[in-house]
Amino acid sequence: MFSIYQRGQSVLNFAVTLVGFISAFIFITSLIQLQLTDSFHKDSSISTISTASSVKFSKRFGSVGGKAKENNKIVFDLQSDLTDLFNWNTKQVFVYLTAEYPGKTPESSNKVVYWDKIITSKEDANLTLTNERAKYSVWDVEESFKNRDATLKLEWNIQPYVGLLTYGETEGIGSFTFPDVTEEKPKSQKKKANRRKNN
Repeated sequence: MFSIYQRGQSVLNFAVTLVGFISAFIFITSLIQLQLTDSFHKDSSISTISTASSVKFSKRFGSVGGKAKENNKIVFDLQSDLTDLFNWNTKQVFVYLTAEYPGKTPESSNKVVYWDKIITSKEDANLTLTNERAKYSVWDVEESFKNRDATLKLEWNIQPYVGLLTYGETEGIGSFTFPDVTEEKPKSQKKKANRRKNN
C-alpha cells in the first residue's frame, strides 16, 4: 500500500511531466506557425541617408588613455512588417540594425549594432522609420573604418513565454561606404583654445 508521501511524489512527477509536454507542444507549434507564415523570409527596406565618422577622446567612445578613437554614426530609413513574428508564445521581439564590414583579413568580418528596439505588442511591429538617427556611436578594434564597405541588415530575436530564443533576419539589405574622418579635438585642447580666444 502506498504511503501519502509516495502518492504525493507520484502526483508531482506526473504534473512536472505534463507541464514539460505542454511547454514543448507550445514551443514547437509556435515554430511551425512561424514557418507557415514565412516569418524567416520577411522583406525590409533599408537605406542610408547619411553617415559621418569623427574622432572621439572619451572612454565612452572607445578611447583608451586619451588616445583618439574613430567613431561612426548613421541616419537611415527603414520599413519592415514584423507582425507575423507575434503568436501565442511571443513575449516580445528584440530587433536590431547591424552593419557588417571586412576585417583585417579577407576571411574575417566585423559586425556592429547601430540601433535596436524592444517590441512588446503586435500593433507596434510594423516598423516605418524616416531619418532615424543611430542609437549608438560605433567604433572598431582597428584604428579606422575608412573606405570599407558595410552591409546593413535588420535582425530579430523572439523572446518566448516558453522555450528557446529564436533568431532571424529580414531579407532586405542596405549598404554604405565609411567616409573620411571629421577631426575632433580633445577637451584639454579645446579648453586651451578657448583661453587663447578670451585672452
